[in-house]
Amino acid sequence: RPSRPRRRVNPGFQGQLKLYEAMGCAVDTSSVLYKRYRLEMLSERFSEPQDLPREVFAVDPTTICQTSNTEVLYRCRKCRRALFRSSSILSHTEGIGPTAFAHKRITDSARLSGNGQEKCTSYFIEPVQWMEPALLGVMEGQLLCPKCTSKLGSFSWRGDQCSCGRWVTPAFQIHKSRVDEVRTLPVGNFQTAKT
Repeated sequence: RPSRPRRRVNPGFQGQLKLYEAMGCAVDTSSVLYKRYRLEMLSERFSEPQDLPREVFAVDPTTICQTSNTEVLYRCRKCRRALFRSSSILSHTEGIGPTAFAHKRITDSARLSGNGQEKCTSYFIEPVQWMEPALLGVMEGQLLCPKCTSKLGSFSWRGDQCSCGRWVTPAFQIHKSRVDEVRTLPVGNFQTAKT
């Protein structure tokens, strides 16, 4: 530093070190932090994603039958096709609610109807294998159920704003009203599904 005061550590490298520390000084590819970082790096690198690496996509839940007892499965509300698991959800900190939408000129009555504790109305998830045809070559679009083609949500490599006001980049957004949670409960030697 004394010989070259203008030299600084690369901010990207500092971000990687902070991520490494947050993951307990080990690379955990199943960590939500790691998944979000990997997607952010992809969104910066591709102007139009043509060839996405296979490891970006979570495994389609219809291809594997085994799930852990604690993992929740999400199904299309219309046709019941398995779409993603709880391990694919990329959580984010809640935003500031309706005040984040000031640029959209929300009326005072709409602003007052919120209770200040705005909840997210969507799940932001990592891409799942069934999404691959929809994602290749386009920056944003709709996410449709691979079985019944009902609209589940949308995606944007540039990002999208959650209902809580937080900007999420990239955004693979599935509306909670379009899916059902399925939790498996052990009963003796049998597994039953609770919806």
